[in-house]
Amino acid sequence: MASKKREIQLQAVINNQSLWDEMMQNKGLTELGEAAIRDSLPLFLHEYYHLLVIDVYQAWCGPCKAMQTLFRKLKNELNEDELLHFAVAEADSIVTLQPFRDKCEPVFLFSVNGTIVAKIQGANAPLVNQKIITLVNEERKIAAGEMVRPQYHEIAFVDSDSEDAGEPSYESIDQMYTIVIIKPDAVTARKVQEIKEKIIKAGFVIEAEDKKPLTEEQVKHFYSQIVDQPDFEDFVSFMTRNLSYILVVSQGKEKQPYWDDSEVNSETESKEPWDEQEEMAKPLRMKSKSGPSLALVLVRQNGLGYWKQLIGPSNVEEAKEYLPESLCAQFAIEGLPINQLYGSDSLEDAEREIQYFFPPQHTVALIKPHVTQEQREDIMKLIKETGFDITQMKEILLTEKEAEKIYFKIKGKEFYKDVLDILAEGTSLVMILTKWNAVLDWRRLMGPTDPEEARLLSPDSIRAQFGKNILQNAVHGASTMEEAMETIGRMFEDFIPENLEEN
Repeated sequence: MASKKREIQLQAVINNQSLWDEMMQNKGLTELGEAAIRDSLPLFLHEYYHLLVIDVYQAWCGPCKAMQTLFRKLKNELNEDELLHFAVAEADSIVTLQPFRDKCEPVFLFSVNGTIVAKIQGANAPLVNQKIITLVNEERKIAAGEMVRPQYHEIAFVDSDSEDAGEPSYESIDQMYTIVIIKPDAVTARKVQEIKEKIIKAGFVIEAEDKKPLTEEQVKHFYSQIVDQPDFEDFVSFMTRNLSYILVVSQGKEKQPYWDDSEVNSETESKEPWDEQEEMAKPLRMKSKSGPSLALVLVRQNGLGYWKQLIGPSNVEEAKEYLPESLCAQFAIEGLPINQLYGSDSLEDAEREIQYFFPPQHTVALIKPHVTQEQREDIMKLIKETGFDITQMKEILLTEKEAEKIYFKIKGKEFYKDVLDILAEGTSLVMILTKWNAVLDWRRLMGPTDPEEARLLSPDSIRAQFGKNILQNAVHGASTMEEAMETIGRMFEDFIPENLEEN
C-alpha cells in the first residue's frame, strides 16, 4: 500500500476533460487544491508549475509503470526548484486526447506553462530522459535571465498511427497498393505473424488488415488467373468456409519490386492453389492521390436525411451553384468533379454499410470463482448495459487442462501456479461477448489488472468494483483479436462466428 501511495504522489491523475482543461489553463495550487483533495489527486507544490510530463494511457491497461522509476529518479535529482511535475491522463475519458485512444504503445506529452511543446511515442526512456533534462535546463536559464523563452509551436494532436504533424510527405502520393491474402491453411498453422514479419522485412508497409472468410465473388475476382483449373470450385468452397487474413501493403521508402502477373501465374500454375501458405494478388492498378478514407457511424434523429442535406449533391458544380454552403461545395478538390463525402441512400444501405465497415467482433470473457452470485449478476448487467451480446456461455471448473485453453499465454510464468489455485476454488463463468470493437471495449470495462489501480484510474470498471487483489480481480479477457479467437476455438469448439460467415 505504501508503494501505491508513493506512486499516487508522483503523478497527478487527470481522468476527465474538466481536469485536463484546468491543468492546461495553468491554474495554480489555490485554484486546483480543492478539486485535488476531492478527487484524491496529489497537490502541485508550486503555485504555477512550469514543466509537466504527461503519460497518456488507455483505461484498460493503465499508465506506463516501466517509466515511473525514471520519473521518480528525475524528480529527486532535478526538482529542488519545483520546476518538474508529472501526471497521467486517461485518453478514453478526455475528448482532447481522442487521437491517442486504442493505441498499443504509451504516449508522453511535455507541457510548458500550459502549452504542449513535445510528444514522444513509446516507452523510449533515453529519449524521454533527454527531453526532460533539456526542458528543465531551459526553464532554469530563463528564470536566471540567461535566455529568452522560446516561441513554442504547440504540438497538434493527430492520430499516433499517422505521420507526425508538419509538412505533408509527397513521397507517398504515388503509392502503389497490393492486396495480400494469407490463406486459411496458413492461418490454421499459425503462420500469420511469420508471414507478416517477412513482408515487413522485405521493405513493405502493412497499411491495413482484416480477418474473415472471402465471399465467392471475392475469391473469383482475386483468383481469376486460376478460374479454369479443374479443382477451382473446391478451392472457392475452401476459401469461403475458412478464415483468411487480408492485408493491404504498400512499398516502403526503399522501393521494392512488386509482384507482377507473370509471377502470380507461375506460382499458381505449378502448385495446387491451396498448397501455398500465402497468395499475393495483383497490385491495384491505381495510385492513391490522398491518404486513407475515414468511415464514420453518425447517430441523431433523422440522421440519414440530415447528413444527405448537409453534404449536398454528388456533383461539385451543381453544389457550388445551388448549395454553396454544403460540405460538397466547401471541401471540393480541384480537378475532382464528385463529392468527397458520402452518405447512405437508405436505412437499408446504412445498415448494410455499417455491417461492412464495422462488423461485430467476438471476445472471450471469464468471471472468476471468488465472485459471488449477486456480484456475478451485477457484472452481467454491466455487460449488457455496455452493449454486449452474450453469444455463448458456460459454467465450468477450470482444471489445469481447461485453464490452459484460456491462459496459454502465461503458462510457464512464475505466477501461473497461483492463477491455477485461484481458478480451482470453484466454477468460473466463461462467455463469448459480441459487439463492434468487442476486444478493446471489454478490456476497458474490466479496467486495469490491479484492482487498487483500477479504483484510482477507472473507478467504474468491473475490477474496481468487484476485484480483491491482482489474482482475485474478478474477470479476465483476451488482449487481442487473435488471442480471443484462439481461446474461443479452444473453449467453444462448435462455435461458428455468424458475422464472419456473412462477410
